[in-house]
Amino acid sequence: MTQSGYLLIGLTAVVGGLIAVLVFAVLRFGAAARQAGRRMRDGGAEHAFLTTALQGAVTTLKEQERASAARADASERLSAEIIASMTSGLLVVGLEEEVRILNPAGRRMLGLSDAALDGSFRALLSPIAPALVSAIDECLRAREPIVRRAVDVEFREGAGGATHLGVTVSPILDDAVSLQGAICLFSDLTAVVELEEQLRLKDSLARLGELTAGLAHEFRNGLATIHGYGRLLDLERLPEDYRPYVIAVRQETESLGQIVTNFLNFARPAELSLTTVSLERLAHRAADEIRPEVQQRGGAIDIRGRFADIQGDEVMLRQAISNLCRNALEACAQAGTRPVITLEGAVDVAQGTASLSVADNGPGIESSALDRIFRPFFTTKPDGTGLGLALVQKIIVTHNGRLTVDTSPQGTKMRAVLPTGSG
Repeated sequence: MTQSGYLLIGLTAVVGGLIAVLVFAVLRFGAAARQAGRRMRDGGAEHAFLTTALQGAVTTLKEQERASAARADASERLSAEIIASMTSGLLVVGLEEEVRILNPAGRRMLGLSDAALDGSFRALLSPIAPALVSAIDECLRAREPIVRRAVDVEFREGAGGATHLGVTVSPILDDAVSLQGAICLFSDLTAVVELEEQLRLKDSLARLGELTAGLAHEFRNGLATIHGYGRLLDLERLPEDYRPYVIAVRQETESLGQIVTNFLNFARPAELSLTTVSLERLAHRAADEIRPEVQQRGGAIDIRGRFADIQGDEVMLRQAISNLCRNALEACAQAGTRPVITLEGAVDVAQGTASLSVADNGPGIESSALDRIFRPFFTTKPDGTGLGLALVQKIIVTHNGRLTVDTSPQGTKMRAVLPTGSG
């Protein structure tokens, strides 16, 4: 073989080796590229998975936040509805004496409007319920609850609301037992107090009748004997100087006999003969009885309002209404006032009561006498017996009603409230 042949063989081998190296490099580069592509694909999938997971978590958190807000709103609405629907009064005060909560029932019992809630509870309640302010102060000071305390409320004329409250005050403490304020629950005890007074009055009337009926009966018998002997004396046969004395004895015994009879009627236990009674008919009849005297004095008498039928003793109720009208006329006459008398009816379907009031334009009743006007034998009239209003009250109370009085220098209103049987 020639030298050129060997050279060709060597060049061929060299070229083959270069080709082999090149092929190997290309294969390694392709393998590396494929491996890098796989890594890139795996990293993108992981990133996509993490992104999806994060988005799901954010969505779940947002849904939970919306659900929590909805539950909070629902809880707040429920709390507001519960507070607004409570029949008892709810008052919450803070350490700065601010009024945090006063529900509608509480505002109604205290005779307050929404506009009056600004400011401290002390300035708000002191004019009408100082005892309630004292109870809250005591609770805040001692950090001890006050349970079932009776509180009286005084209202301006026409303010309305309860007059007797049952109050419970408790301190508000946080988790660290730090005082945050006080919560006060109160309920209207006006009807309960009136019922207790009515029961006490019935018991007093019963005891009065038992203790005095026998004594008054014997006293009337003695008066009858004195009056009888006085009638046996012939005035024509007596010296003229003695005749006025005998006449005075007769008049006084007649007057005392009438007083004793009235008192026996008052003290005797009442036996009701129940029938359906029209209060409107009773009002017109009582007005007709005094209308001639009212007109004679240049006055007027008016009947208005809404009336109802009740179950009662018509004779006794007629006597009670007539006494109220007569009392109104005499009050105006005593003051020299032209009488203007109004009989007004009203019906409270929810309470099952009907009322009949008699109002006059007389001078009113003095505050010193107001607590005694229904006591037997107490009177402010020169010739009164003091049994008229006492008998009226007994008749109304016997019918399970109540008699109230509202007086001022411009006049007096007597109001009889009676059950209709529908409450």
